[in-house]
Amino acid sequence: MMHIHRYYDVDIVNGPGTRCTLFVAGCEHQCRGCYNQSTWRPDSGVPFTLAMEEQLIADLQDQRIPRQGLSLSGGDPLHPHNVPHIRRLVKRVRRDCPDKDIWLWTGYTLAELTAAQREVIAEIDVLIDGRFIEAEKDARLLWRGSRNQTIWYLRQPQSEDAEQHAADGHAAEGDPQRARRERVMQHQ
Repeated sequence: MMHIHRYYDVDIVNGPGTRCTLFVAGCEHQCRGCYNQSTWRPDSGVPFTLAMEEQLIADLQDQRIPRQGLSLSGGDPLHPHNVPHIRRLVKRVRRDCPDKDIWLWTGYTLAELTAAQREVIAEIDVLIDGRFIEAEKDARLLWRGSRNQTIWYLRQPQSEDAEQHAADGHAAEGDPQRARRERVMQHQ
C-alpha cells in the first residue's frame, strides 16, 4: 500500500491553475537541503486508501471549484514502491477526468527511468525531473527548486493558462537551451 503525507484539494502552487495535489511517501534520493525530509520513508505518513482516491476524483470533478488537474509530488511518486499505485491512479484520472492534466515531480531523470516508471510517464502531461541540488537552488525558478531540474511537456497543455505559465517560466529562467528542450517535448 502506498502512503501519503499530504493531500490538498485546492492548491495554486504546484503547477498551473487550481489543482489537487498529493504528496506521497518514499524517496531514495534523500537530497541535501530537501524541504520535505519527513516523506523519505515509504512507510511514513498514512495509507492512501480507496476512500481517499474517491475523494480525489470527486474533487477533480467538482464544478463549484474547477480544477485544472492533479499534481503528484512527495517524497517521490516514482519511488519503486509507489509506481504500481501511481500508475493505477493516473490511469483512473485519465479515464474519469479526461479534461484534467497531470503533473509529476521526481528525483529521477527522464534518462534513468525504468520500464515500469515509463508506463506512469506515458499517462501524464508534465514531468519535472532531477534531484534537488542545494548548490543550484534558485527561488526564481517556476515549479522547480534547482536549476538542474527540467520541465518536460509530454502532451499539449490543456489550457492557454498553462501555455502562458510555461512561456513566462522560460522567459524568467533565461536558459534558452532548457526552454528549447521543454518546447520540443511539448510538441511531441
